[in-house]
Amino acid sequence: MGTNDLSRPDSSRPDDPARVTAWVHGAVQGVGFRWWTRSRALELELVGSATNLADGRVQVVAEGPRERCERLLESLRGGRTPGRVDHVAELWAEPKGGLSEFVER
Repeated sequence: MGTNDLSRPDSSRPDDPARVTAWVHGAVQGVGFRWWTRSRALELELVGSATNLADGRVQVVAEGPRERCERLLESLRGGRTPGRVDHVAELWAEPKGGLSEFVER
């Protein structure tokens, strides 16, 4: 059982719509991290945003098929990001909709 299996409700499927909010901790501001995240999200056809927070973290909100959101999280944790990622906290929820693109804020 992988780590993603623990956070997935038994009834969800990889193509079910999902929303994930991730808080990325580390040296992730001023290094092109939001641009890089947006590029990965667009490749995965996700909508949402990447936003710098006042405390130095970046908040990433993504909506789309659950499996693609999981792949974005894997990229954020994958070690090939700009800057340095120390930790990624995640929160899954039902998609809210109303998003049409992925933006940097």
